[in-house]
Amino acid sequence: MAIKFEPPVIGSEAARHHAQAAAGNIQVTTAAIAELDGVLSGVRSSQRILLKAAAGAGKSYALRRMVASALQHDACGRVGVVAFKNKQITPLAEGLGRDLGREKVCLLVANGRAVDVPESTKAAAVVVEAAADVPSSAQVIVATTHKVGGFGTGHLRKAIGNAAGGDYLFDVLFVDEAWELALHLYRKVKNLAPVCVGVGDVGQLPPIDSGQNPWRGDRRYNPYRAWPTKFEDDPQTWSRELPAVWRPTAAQLPLWRSFYGDWDSLDCVASPGDRSITVNGLRGPAAEVWRQVATGVPTLVEVDGLEEPEAADVDMPLLLVVEMWLDRLLGAGFTLDSMHYDDAGLPVRPVQVRSDKPTGDHLITVLATRNQAVDDAMDMVDRLTAKHRLPDGVITASTVDSWQGRTNGITVALHPLSGASALDEFNSAFGRLAVTCTRATHGLLMVSRAGLTDLLANAPARPGTPLGEPGTRQLPRQTHQRILQTFARGTYTV
Repeated sequence: MAIKFEPPVIGSEAARHHAQAAAGNIQVTTAAIAELDGVLSGVRSSQRILLKAAAGAGKSYALRRMVASALQHDACGRVGVVAFKNKQITPLAEGLGRDLGREKVCLLVANGRAVDVPESTKAAAVVVEAAADVPSSAQVIVATTHKVGGFGTGHLRKAIGNAAGGDYLFDVLFVDEAWELALHLYRKVKNLAPVCVGVGDVGQLPPIDSGQNPWRGDRRYNPYRAWPTKFEDDPQTWSRELPAVWRPTAAQLPLWRSFYGDWDSLDCVASPGDRSITVNGLRGPAAEVWRQVATGVPTLVEVDGLEEPEAADVDMPLLLVVEMWLDRLLGAGFTLDSMHYDDAGLPVRPVQVRSDKPTGDHLITVLATRNQAVDDAMDMVDRLTAKHRLPDGVITASTVDSWQGRTNGITVALHPLSGASALDEFNSAFGRLAVTCTRATHGLLMVSRAGLTDLLANAPARPGTPLGEPGTRQLPRQTHQRILQTFARGTYTV
């Protein structure tokens, strides 16, 4: 049966691209650097500087700029760069080492984890497991909050002493992916420096759902929520938004804007035509699906006529339809074409990646919310890999939670509300849907059982303040409806 796609209700609006878009992030980062310089010079009183980023905004580049600038100030001799997860600190250390020189950057990892650090990182930065081994030449110490907080602080201070200011271990503390770090964990490191710079994606999954407040005192206090939300209204907090994203296609920008709707502006570096997907030799429904995905417009296909699933979010009948479409695509082969940009957002050269010679990020990632659903998806990936003799890097599967912070060419995702009878705390979580929708650089295919429109029209109303605190981070049905209005939609009947 042919699939007829209806265009998005909310289409592309005016936006800046290339250097005009990137300039917005450069200007905000420059303003943050000026604020930090003022703090180090003693003429500003900010204790926290927050850079809010959307997914794929180039926040790591902004953080590295701020680190380099801070170290040029006479009052700054050493900085700490921390994050919650090990997988976040390794690329940070590598990038900082390349920027500043290997002897100036030390990656402090957990005991026994040095063997897991890539050789490229070891070539760019000094890697140690014990505080006693941190070299005195290190001006940048990169570690998890667990490693430098608590007892780790004492070990480091004994090994290398306090920084230039004399009273603190670091002159500045940088926190990457700040909105993933819980308040109670931040409190273990916040006194390591007189000023803290937090950079991160406000659309990531929070440490736990902020509506699940285990604190029985003040309802505004929740030690398990993301720490910046505690200080955003504090007069000693300087906070700005990075107004441009590098990851999405121009056609995906309305979807990005739907997740960051309260921002003053959001533009994307990629201009129309900068990215494309090419696939030849397909026929039937698979050709229609991939032709639509190749436009770059977020695509939703609702599948009707399926057998009943094991559970709403463990749905083998739906996954078998996805496997059929992926089988056709992988059998035909495809290419991802991109424009490479310099740091200012200016187009430099075209780049092409073929499915038979993948490089860089995974070309296709299949995302689901539950572990069992991902187990089924991984079995599907294994079957397709064996059948088509695919090299590593073509296709993988993951839970949404595990894939945050990652990037891929094409995302194929099971909609969190597929088959649901109501909106609950898990399936309507803001961060989970935001991460699902913002991983792809080239194409997004969302699949669901038929009935999303009826579900959202008839589901009981529920509260939702996705970016505000206090309150929940579950999306109300109206927000779900607005997000789906940015998708091209079609129905496939089995």
